[in-house]
Amino acid sequence: MTPPTTGLPAENTTDNNDHLVQSDDPEHPANLIPSLCAKFWTLGWVTGTGGGASIRDDDLVYLAPSGVQKELMKPSDIYVLSLAAQAQSLSRRQRVYLRSPPVYKPSQCTPLFLAAFTKRNAGCCIHTHSHWAVLVTLILEQQRSKEFRINNIEQIKGFGKGFQKSGNLGYHDTLVIPVIENTAHEEDLTEFLEEAMDKYPDTYAVLVRRHGVYVWGDNVHKAKTQCESLDYLFQLAVEMKQLGLPWITDIEPTIPTRKD
Repeated sequence: MTPPTTGLPAENTTDNNDHLVQSDDPEHPANLIPSLCAKFWTLGWVTGTGGGASIRDDDLVYLAPSGVQKELMKPSDIYVLSLAAQAQSLSRRQRVYLRSPPVYKPSQCTPLFLAAFTKRNAGCCIHTHSHWAVLVTLILEQQRSKEFRINNIEQIKGFGKGFQKSGNLGYHDTLVIPVIENTAHEEDLTEFLEEAMDKYPDTYAVLVRRHGVYVWGDNVHKAKTQCESLDYLFQLAVEMKQLGLPWITDIEPTIPTRKD
């Protein structure tokens, strides 16, 4: 039986289960998270220790810690917990970890990542502080809107139709991303994120006003590609707004003419 820890530094535990983050496989979650975060840092998504990522491997959940410079993160910095054990926890603030790093503290993003795993059965959840995401929420704030909506853009095809649905959205479909208000403490966003997931069962992302975005997917590949597609659409939307172009348009589908 793997003994748990409470998220305290490793020196306060008798067995820190370091084997959970030690692997030569580049696809191992403990190796993937630092690799992904280093790439996200180059995109400006996780600057100043902000943002993060989490990967679920069956019952094990691997999490980037709080306060780490994402481009310098190492596998030894990763937290690991049991997803099933969290259902038995009496408090979100008293989580039990199977493995804790020798420094750093658990991320306040943890309960939001877990929401994606428990409510959507996601395999990966990414949180970015993309300035394009923040700008979109500011534009929507001026419009008194709590939804980002865009259609008739090719990149929309990068998103699935919804939870437990097969296939992806089409060019003419409307992508809808809910917006929740920011809170002083990130973990306090959890109930609002969960409410948005319930209200928008087909969404793969939730924007946080003046803060950033949470994006999830069935696996690392899908979460990453959807996060990239969404950031592209956010940038496009901001630039469309500057040009006075609408995000929602009425374009009739083009039917190709068959030649005999």
